[in-house]
Amino acid sequence: MYLRHTTIKKDGKVHRYWRLVESIRLGGRVIQRTVAQLGDLTKVEAKRAQAFALKAVGQPEQKKLFDDGCRDVVVPVKLKGVKVERSRRFGDVYLALVLWWTLKFDEFWGGKIERERAGVTWEKVVATLVCARLCEPSSELHIAEDWFRRTALPDLLQVSEEEMNKDRLYRALDLMIKHKAALERHLSQRAGELFARENDILLYDMTSTYFEGKAEGNSKAKRGYSRDHRPDCKQVCVAVVVTFDGFPLGYETFAGNTHDSTTVKHIVETMETRHGTVGRVWVMDRGMVSRDNITWFKETGRQYLVGTPKSELKRWEAALVEKNDWETIRDGIEVKLCKDGNNDEEIFILCRSRDRVEKEKAMHVLFSTRIETSLVKLKDRIERSTRRLNRDVINRQIGRIMQRNQRAAARFDISLVDDASPAGFYLHVTIDERFDEWAELSEGTYVLRTNVKKWTHERLWKTYIQLTQAEAAFRIQKDELSIRPIWHQREDRVNAHILVCFLAFAMWKTLESWQSTSGLGNSPRTILEEMARIQSHDVILPTTMGTNIRLRCIAHPDEAQSAILARLGIIMPKRMRISDLPEKIVLRS
Repeated sequence: MYLRHTTIKKDGKVHRYWRLVESIRLGGRVIQRTVAQLGDLTKVEAKRAQAFALKAVGQPEQKKLFDDGCRDVVVPVKLKGVKVERSRRFGDVYLALVLWWTLKFDEFWGGKIERERAGVTWEKVVATLVCARLCEPSSELHIAEDWFRRTALPDLLQVSEEEMNKDRLYRALDLMIKHKAALERHLSQRAGELFARENDILLYDMTSTYFEGKAEGNSKAKRGYSRDHRPDCKQVCVAVVVTFDGFPLGYETFAGNTHDSTTVKHIVETMETRHGTVGRVWVMDRGMVSRDNITWFKETGRQYLVGTPKSELKRWEAALVEKNDWETIRDGIEVKLCKDGNNDEEIFILCRSRDRVEKEKAMHVLFSTRIETSLVKLKDRIERSTRRLNRDVINRQIGRIMQRNQRAAARFDISLVDDASPAGFYLHVTIDERFDEWAELSEGTYVLRTNVKKWTHERLWKTYIQLTQAEAAFRIQKDELSIRPIWHQREDRVNAHILVCFLAFAMWKTLESWQSTSGLGNSPRTILEEMARIQSHDVILPTTMGTNIRLRCIAHPDEAQSAILARLGIIMPKRMRISDLPEKIVLRS
């Protein structure tokens, strides 16, 4: 997403209207779709934005940090000597700190980690780590040596640049990981206060993130199935639990070679210990499903909604053949209730998506074409050979072709038949028509399995589809917050790194919810990048009395920035006091 403006001349005046737009692909072309019009807020909208800002960060009031005592001072100034110094990034780190205080992380960490003797408070060090991860993901060394001094955080946190060194950042990592469980409980409570979130439906999914280096000191660093397509690197698996709308409740780390289904019992029991058990419905994809897990859910009386493996469709072939009894729950989506003999504890729902049918059909055509092209080349090479070929080598080549195109591999029956040619054999290929028949019948179809009987088919389907929120959580942490690759080698430091990313993701989702309710779309990175252009400066004013006045001023937001701030209910301060007062920033009305 990005900002665009339209200029209109009316009654001799020029009016500029800002819009938040996103690029989407429509057919073979890319168009810009307007997400939000950033015009003037109505009085109702303005009051709603200010009310949420008040709820988020407490009672608005003017803090000493933003009052330099110069409001009514009048002095003669030599204009020729006026200059600007010490320009710093202000807007994005200010917004990050607002989110930090919105979630009351300052209160949480202030009560958990004791103040360092004759030094900066640990809460400020943790805040620096998380704000940096949100605004400009980088290493602790980069934060200490470059990023921190380029921002207004030293002024906002009242911490000198020398105090925020890499050793102090690393010690903060070592201290904060001990409070992970208490932090998750705090986050769940605060999210409920801010957004009235209910944790009745929990979405659970798993991903992996890889290491750079040998990671020999980390017992969880193992090679396994890599979602990042880096099988050459050791990795660790990360399991995340989010609410229905994607707000994070907790996470756990596992060894890199852990299978998804083996983590279910541990995750469910851990999350229920921290967040309660009443009314929970666990939603998971087919990678989590196993016979033991389903049996355990049933025996313990827990509710679940899960996808089933693709092979499960074979059980419902008769239902797929039957064209009747499909219920359209929305355009392009059909569902059908299926009975499993005498099993009265569960219901199975066949789901078919028109878009998914087209996607899977295209994939089958693509992979089939690739296989056919490769086999034609291989067959031609065998026929043109003037010497005897090694059968094992050719079989391995065929295996590689099939492995790279697994989606359509079962469609082909391939064999090497002996003959009197120089090669000693020829390539024989037949097409299994049953594959095409089954593909046409099953493309775009999947099965849901649940013991929740009170919900409608539409609600069951919509709830399962929300697993995309868990997938989005991984995508944001990997692409936007740079959880990968992991450069730390020690296990405790790796866990702390993931915790910092988790906290930054909680702030990301808070901003996303905030801007969504304010009509600003759902792209926090767009907002942060726009705010990053707002800088603070030291303005030096030489007086006629031979002295200089130094004012620490914040650049006035432009039209687009002002529209965004107005919708969020945030009013930027105009100046900061140059002092060491440890005051907390809040929004003012």
